[in-house]
Amino acid sequence: MSIAELVANRSTCVRRNVGAVIVKDRRILATGYNGAPSGIAHCIEIGCLRKKLDVPPGERHEICRGTHAEQNAIIQSATFGVSIRDSFIYTTHQPCFICTKMLINAHIKKIIYKEEYPDELAINMLKEAQIPFIKI
Repeated sequence: MSIAELVANRSTCVRRNVGAVIVKDRRILATGYNGAPSGIAHCIEIGCLRKKLDVPPGERHEICRGTHAEQNAIIQSATFGVSIRDSFIYTTHQPCFICTKMLINAHIKKIIYKEEYPDELAINMLKEAQIPFIKI
């Protein structure tokens, strides 16, 4: 988890700094942090659209310039051809509904997180998929 917290320091989000580390057999496969896609202006440079529109946490995820830490870790593994099937993910915050769907489809075996995130849909889907999610 300390590595996920370190990765979160690279975040360019003005609302929440999130880091993620995907691990298999005690080896780091990929990392990710939340921020705008490559080559696009970051929220720390131009401001946060969600903040301007007063969008509450856990709602309207599509109104955001940023890519989530979990998404970036999955994208990094795909970009470099690293299979993350049956791995664990350590993330500083509980994954949102969109990230949860991606983690399920990526066959992540366990989710370990530090901070809660207000997304009941994500929790319900993880329970249905029978993927352990553990707050530490």
